[in-house]
Amino acid sequence: MMPLKVDLRSRRKFMDISEVSRRAGVPASTLRYYESVGLIRSAGRHGLRRQFSPAVLERLALITLGQASGFSLGEIRDMFSESDDLTLDRTRLLQKAEELEIRVARLNAMRDGLLHAAACPAPRHLDCPTFRRLMTVAARIGRRNGPDRGFAAAGSGD
Repeated sequence: MMPLKVDLRSRRKFMDISEVSRRAGVPASTLRYYESVGLIRSAGRHGLRRQFSPAVLERLALITLGQASGFSLGEIRDMFSESDDLTLDRTRLLQKAEELEIRVARLNAMRDGLLHAAACPAPRHLDCPTFRRLMTVAARIGRRNGPDRGFAAAGSGD
């Protein structure tokens, strides 16, 4: 009969901050910041090193997803209840989806404007009526809404 080998290290409950950092691909300084603003919680310390439960990896993935979707860290923090359950406000999700839709439309319009400018047969870009229209609309939108508004209403069609 073969003796049973048990590696007790693989059964540990907590990971130190360096392991969480490595596994999540997040710098330790970011983990400390997230903890200071209430996004994550350490389970305690082992010596001077913070210890985290393995569940923190899922939470970090949710934080990353939220950021990629355009949510602020405060908005993401508010999605977690006191019991660490994730509670998504479906209305807020729809609002964020609409914001992303507008941003995608702006980016598409900017891309189309750049493609037009790159292929425009006019000898000078300022001689091209489409390019001039894009400049006018961009300036008007920029003055009204700030620098992130781009060519959303301009389009690039000739």
